[in-house]
Amino acid sequence: MEKTRHLSQKQNLVNTKTIPQLLCGKFLSLFLVSAFTKKPKTTEVTAGSTAVFEAETEKAGIKVKWQRAGTEITESEKYVIKAEGNKHSLTINNVVKEDDVTYAVIAGSSKVKFELKVKEPAAPAPAASELPAPPVEILVFDSVPSAGTQPEEPVDPIGLFVTRPQDGEVTAGGNITFTAKVAGESLLKKPSVKWFKGKWMDLASKVGKHLQLHDSYDRNNKVYTFEMEIIEANMTFAGGYRCEVSTKDKFDSSNFNLTVNEIYHLCHDIVSFPFPSKTNYIFLLLHSTEGHDDAGELNFSALLKKRGDGKTESQPEVDVWEILRKAPPSEYEKIAFQYGITDLRGMLKRLKRIKKEEKKSTAFLKKLDPAYQVDKGQKIKLVVEVANPDADVKWLKNGQEIQVSGILMVSSHVCVCVRKASTVTSIPTPFTGVCMPQFNSLFRYIFEAVGNKRILTINHCSLADDAAYECVVGEEKSFTELFVKEPPILITHPLEDQMVMVGERVEFECEVSEEGATVKWEKDGVELTREETFKYRFKKDGKKQYLIINESTKEDSGHYTVKTNGGVSVAELIVQEKKLEVYQSIADLTVKARDQAVFKCEVSDENVKGIWLKNGKEVVPDERIKISHIGRIHKLTIEDVTPGDEADYSFIPQGFAYNLSAKLQFLEVKIDFVPREEPPKIHLDCLGQSPDTIVVVAGNKLRLDVPISGDPTPTVIWQKVNKVIPTPGTIQVYPRLLFESEGRVRVEKHEDHCVFIIEGAEKEDEGVYRVIVKNPVGEDKADITVKVIDVPDPPEAPKISNIGEDYCTVQWQPPKYDGGQPVLGYILERKKKKSYRWMRLNFDLLKELTYEAKRMIEGVVYEMRIYAVNSIGMSRPSPASQPFMPIAPPSEPTHFTVEDVSDSTVALKWRPPERIGAGGLDGYIVEYCKEGSTEWIPALPGLTERTSALIKDLVTGDKLNFRIKAINLAGESGAAIIKEPITVQEILQRPKIWLPRHLRQTLVKKVGETINIVIPFQGKPRPKIIWTKDGQSLDAKDVGIRNSNTDTILFIRKAELHHSGAYEVTLQIENMTDKVAITIQIIDKPGPPQNIKLTDVWGFNAALEWTPPQDDGNAQILGYTVQKADKKTMEWYTVFDHYRRTNCVVSELIMGNEYFFRVFSENLCGLSETAATTKNPAYIQKTGTTYKPPCYKEHDFSEPPKFTHPLVNRSVIAGYNTTLSCAVRGIPKPKIYWYKNKVDLSGDAKYRMFSKQGVLTLEIRKPTPFDGGFYTCKAVNECGEAEIECRLDVRGNQMNVMHNTNTAVK
Repeated sequence: MEKTRHLSQKQNLVNTKTIPQLLCGKFLSLFLVSAFTKKPKTTEVTAGSTAVFEAETEKAGIKVKWQRAGTEITESEKYVIKAEGNKHSLTINNVVKEDDVTYAVIAGSSKVKFELKVKEPAAPAPAASELPAPPVEILVFDSVPSAGTQPEEPVDPIGLFVTRPQDGEVTAGGNITFTAKVAGESLLKKPSVKWFKGKWMDLASKVGKHLQLHDSYDRNNKVYTFEMEIIEANMTFAGGYRCEVSTKDKFDSSNFNLTVNEIYHLCHDIVSFPFPSKTNYIFLLLHSTEGHDDAGELNFSALLKKRGDGKTESQPEVDVWEILRKAPPSEYEKIAFQYGITDLRGMLKRLKRIKKEEKKSTAFLKKLDPAYQVDKGQKIKLVVEVANPDADVKWLKNGQEIQVSGILMVSSHVCVCVRKASTVTSIPTPFTGVCMPQFNSLFRYIFEAVGNKRILTINHCSLADDAAYECVVGEEKSFTELFVKEPPILITHPLEDQMVMVGERVEFECEVSEEGATVKWEKDGVELTREETFKYRFKKDGKKQYLIINESTKEDSGHYTVKTNGGVSVAELIVQEKKLEVYQSIADLTVKARDQAVFKCEVSDENVKGIWLKNGKEVVPDERIKISHIGRIHKLTIEDVTPGDEADYSFIPQGFAYNLSAKLQFLEVKIDFVPREEPPKIHLDCLGQSPDTIVVVAGNKLRLDVPISGDPTPTVIWQKVNKVIPTPGTIQVYPRLLFESEGRVRVEKHEDHCVFIIEGAEKEDEGVYRVIVKNPVGEDKADITVKVIDVPDPPEAPKISNIGEDYCTVQWQPPKYDGGQPVLGYILERKKKKSYRWMRLNFDLLKELTYEAKRMIEGVVYEMRIYAVNSIGMSRPSPASQPFMPIAPPSEPTHFTVEDVSDSTVALKWRPPERIGAGGLDGYIVEYCKEGSTEWIPALPGLTERTSALIKDLVTGDKLNFRIKAINLAGESGAAIIKEPITVQEILQRPKIWLPRHLRQTLVKKVGETINIVIPFQGKPRPKIIWTKDGQSLDAKDVGIRNSNTDTILFIRKAELHHSGAYEVTLQIENMTDKVAITIQIIDKPGPPQNIKLTDVWGFNAALEWTPPQDDGNAQILGYTVQKADKKTMEWYTVFDHYRRTNCVVSELIMGNEYFFRVFSENLCGLSETAATTKNPAYIQKTGTTYKPPCYKEHDFSEPPKFTHPLVNRSVIAGYNTTLSCAVRGIPKPKIYWYKNKVDLSGDAKYRMFSKQGVLTLEIRKPTPFDGGFYTCKAVNECGEAEIECRLDVRGNQMNVMHNTNTAVK
């Protein structure tokens, strides 16, 4: 780790005398001469006076510009600009407060900024010339501290570590070592140490060129030392690391960070400039700019200028935190993934912190925003305002201070930092500052202090910058979170289909939008990993991603998919067995001495190699024998043929069981004695083949040696005979002479033979050639037919038909010209429309003119093309077919059933098909046919998009079959058919009422509420519905009834007390009926209690008594509320609420006051509207100092048991716990007994008995029909006894007829 030492404190103080020497010595290569020899300085003047700024340039005649707040100044009465030789001046007349801004003078590429300070006239201003430039201290940091100043290693008193690894900083390409020391005095064996990067990456598996792990043991000090050495660090090594040490029963860990800075060699200007009165601090941390246009351009002018009110860089338009604040917690993870927030825990802490109210800060005028968001690679500024302009701040990242060591790497050992100096005297003008324009983007962090503002700028944000940041001033802190949003990875160049042979190498390639991106490879939906028998190899090269299969097999065929978080690409791999097809075999040759012999063959695979054999032995090439392999053609060429070359020659392709053989015959020319005079003679029978026709392959060379004889030597004439047939039965011949100099088709004449040569035979060379030999003795002639054969012409574009889900039928016509040889077959190729790679579909030649292409991807656009093949070779490809897309009709609809049938309609319903496909779904067609008929009739006009249909206007009694089909672009699906014919006739169904559970008990409503009772039922045909109340028909004006096919509704807009009662619903279909009863209770607030009176007053107490209200509101009185009021204030206070008795004693009254009392009655609806009030007040008399207690007659409170609330008959469902309740009172407290059918239940565990404040409850656990009967509760005390009885009916789980229940309840 690089460390710095401050020369001004522990060593020699850098003073103004050493600074020029330092700048001229170590940094001479960095500085160039400024255009200014004298620069204007910041000046302070009084409002209304004149300000003059002067500057001198190095050379005369240089054009100088003056600027005010970034805008060029033009000469006027206020601004006077003068230029004399190399001296320039700016005069500002009648200075006002608005002139207090920043000014600049520009000469060439040099720019100097200065300020004008305007003060009020009352304040005395010092002369501008006496204002000294603020001192600047230049601190030099050596990258390697000396041994004398090396700080002691910190000792860890807690845990296993003696010394923990410390944070480190290294220059890119340099080495760094992290050291951890563990005390071994108390350890029985060597501890186990692991090094991690991040949270989970174990570095033990990464040991190699850039990482080494070492350990040692100091026996004297009993200390284990563990070292992690990073060699030739690069920028990707930066981040957080962890060292874990463990023993048998102890564990300890330590976190540390590594910062990697990239080296920049500076060779730009350093221009002197005056600092303003309040010096701005700028700290620069190096950052890589590789790949940026401004890399290497070092320019500080933008950083060292006088700052205005800095503003943070505009944030993205979407306020993620506003979205998170409004979103429910269940959506946090989804929103974080959508906007690229990687630190979910930090996000939750941040949201929690937003809700806390911050205390008013004394150190900060403006704190950091709660959070910032920035795109990866962009710049962000964090701005705070401090109360004290001279306050020092610290910036922390994840709790660790961002150090200023290694700020600007000028060379490999020296770093420079510019900051305010307090002990250094002023620096001469040429060395008052450093100005390097356009340098901002080269640094990772930039610290700025502009007045009260402190700014941290982070350039080129990466995922490592996604962290929590703090600004610390004294004891106060300002927190924020920075979230770096990573853009989605897009696939810019998709995968392409491939077809290979077994054993060949397969390489899928795609290109993504970001280098080094993580992608996922799948085969047929299953993810591929490196561990799968090491068959697959994944490779990254910049933005390109590769999947490599070294030796493919038939099992590797399938669809391969590459996926990113922003796209998907699919390609197909077809692996074929190796097959070799011979397009042209080698032929027998007969040649003469010193001629050339060429054996040639053509095979289907241009990558196949082979060997040539001569009489079973391999041919070794030399100067006379040449072996060549160009594409699919293999040649054996023998120059200057000799008798020894006569043999059997063979070509054997490597890896295939083929043997192509031919024979070479050597022609000996015999010279016999010829008489002096001999007529000319053409000897064509020596060629060994039919003399009238010679076949040559287009593009090959034809050499025909024609031996001749005659004495004297005959004259040879070659002619090409063109035959024309003007009229039937006549042939006219038009000969054309051939000369030696005719070029491609020529004749060579020799004494004993002539040679006819065609170089690169073409179709136009076909025809009849006539050779004529003449001498004085006579003449001879012969006709030779030359036939040129070639590859076929390309067929016309194929036509596509019968398109299915993953197949189609391809049709084509034979080529117009077959090349003179029969077409042996065709080769078909296919490609995706947006791709450039054609994939062969067949290796065996297709004999037919149609082919069914399969294994295509539904929804992808394809094109097809055709090759024709004859014995010569393969034609050029045909034009591509029209683009087409494989789509298939959907599968048949599912769950096709009949929902309802009437005398003239049938209601059908179904569900969508299980497979719809890329063609979508246009709708459904419904058809029917009569039983015994085969004619299907559309049931609906056109298509329907719904999944139900009502077929109307059918004939009653007909038996119909129904079917339905789904329709899309590809056509109709299979038909879904109802198995049995449907008879169009209303189905008789018994009436049945399904009473909702909540209506099986009394329905309680308050006066004025709306009553809306919905009772579903079943029954066909539609039943007759009758509503009655207490046996009487309902008044249609008072109660609304609405009936439908499946339910009936009772509606009362505003309930009144007279609406209470027993309602009965009756369904009737012919002679079948069903009934159900509903009890409705309408309640209202009760009336006030009656006959309230003050019965007694004594001491601080008053006794009241009243009677229940006359109107209980059609509900049980639940209690009373008693209030008191002082006669003086008449403010009422509640004494008792929910009081059940009709008498009470009010205590704790104040002596000497008079009190009125009032009582409200209460039921389920609430308190009564009015209260009963005592007529006369109760006066609490004041007593003397002695108190004589009154004599009371002892009252006997004993009373026999009395049931205040009876047991109620109940009807319950078997299997559900139920309770029976009643209330009793009696003094003394009575003993309770429960009986069923006169049998005591005390010892039965099925029953639980409760008694609380006079309320008695019997709980029956999961009753059965056998638990029905009469239940009796008996209360007994010494004053008497009382008993009460009820009936309990237990119904089975099946629905019983409700009138039986009603009878039981009655």
